[in-house]
Amino acid sequence: MPNDLQIYIPRPEDGWFYVKMMSDPATMAYNAPWFPPDGCIPAPEAEWLDIQRLWIGKEPERFYAFLQRKSDGAFVGDINYHYTPERGWWDMGIVIYAPERGKGYGRQGLRLLLDRAFKADGVLRLHNDFETARDAAYHIHKAAGFREAGTVDGILQLELTREEYLRSVTTA
Repeated sequence: MPNDLQIYIPRPEDGWFYVKMMSDPATMAYNAPWFPPDGCIPAPEAEWLDIQRLWIGKEPERFYAFLQRKSDGAFVGDINYHYTPERGWWDMGIVIYAPERGKGYGRQGLRLLLDRAFKADGVLRLHNDFETARDAAYHIHKAAGFREAGTVDGILQLELTREEYLRSVTTA
């Protein structure tokens, strides 16, 4: 599958897309246990201002970007990572806007995140966790080289080190 995505560092005026995603129940359904009833982020406009102030241009401690389709410039999701010093890893996230799911963008977006983290920003270890029932997320992470680090209360822990990733890229 050709890679039709690129990383786009959003400007303040691009916040409409973040607000749209965070307010969409289909996109945010995975988040419902933390933000009942539908997972939508309360006050996404205020959170967008915080992202601009605290995340944009703060690499390698924090990174946030949109995933943008090259062919038409449309935003299809977002990616992020941030350092968690008490764990010695960078927690990461990827969200694909619900109407854009099923098109391979999760796999492409994860690959862009990994390249950015490990090749550009020198991140040493990425970590992600999510419910064991999220099969699509599990499969794209495993295909990218993540290994299981455990399961706690139905939450799957996955990790990938810079060394593991770079080794897999050179042998692929």
